[in-house]
Amino acid sequence: MRQLVLGNLNYSSWSIRPMMVARKVGLPVEEVIVPLDFPDTSAKLKEISPTAKVPLLIWDDVTVWESLAITEWIAEWAPAGDVWPEDSTKRAIGRAVAGEMHAGFPALRKACPMDIRGREETPHMTEALESDIARIQSMFSNLRAQYGDGGDFLFGKWSAADAFYLPVVTRFRTYGLELTGAAKDYSDAVLDDPDFKTLEKQAEAEPWWIKYTADGRSSGYLKTES
Repeated sequence: MRQLVLGNLNYSSWSIRPMMVARKVGLPVEEVIVPLDFPDTSAKLKEISPTAKVPLLIWDDVTVWESLAITEWIAEWAPAGDVWPEDSTKRAIGRAVAGEMHAGFPALRKACPMDIRGREETPHMTEALESDIARIQSMFSNLRAQYGDGGDFLFGKWSAADAFYLPVVTRFRTYGLELTGAAKDYSDAVLDDPDFKTLEKQAEAEPWWIKYTADGRSSGYLKTES
């Protein structure tokens, strides 16, 4: 069995990161979506995942959980240069910024949950949120200036670093947060990428919703025409 187990594509930022990597390199794997925050979600995931979380890669007798680990597994499967830049300096910096996304930006995560198809009011601008936004603005601009020759992405050619920042780019659009200059150009390139357009259509077509409130998260099904 070869499956990539994911949460809702519209909401699960951790799922779409390795999923986008898998799609970019043509990994022959079945994508399986387990809708999040339903009463039976944890029970379903506990049957297959040691953490009861998504994403999860099942590849024959190997099970890999956690988005960065799955990305690295795919990088070893794919030809060199397809997941991370071939240049050693770019590759090191790419992994560094992916790791920064993996562990950082808590204010942005909390104030702006990912919702690809949604359009929400701009959140109250706290000092912490402003700091996260400023770091992203400078990171995108500086990476494009230093390493972006040869393409429209952070390191020129698309890499896993762009997969890790894809959910961030969608958050800026969803919540009306502003990027300028080279950072905006990069954001536009990410949103114009054909593979993102496919993901966007899939997110829009999903029948589930998730709401975030002070009391926690809730979920349900969108009403459909009868």
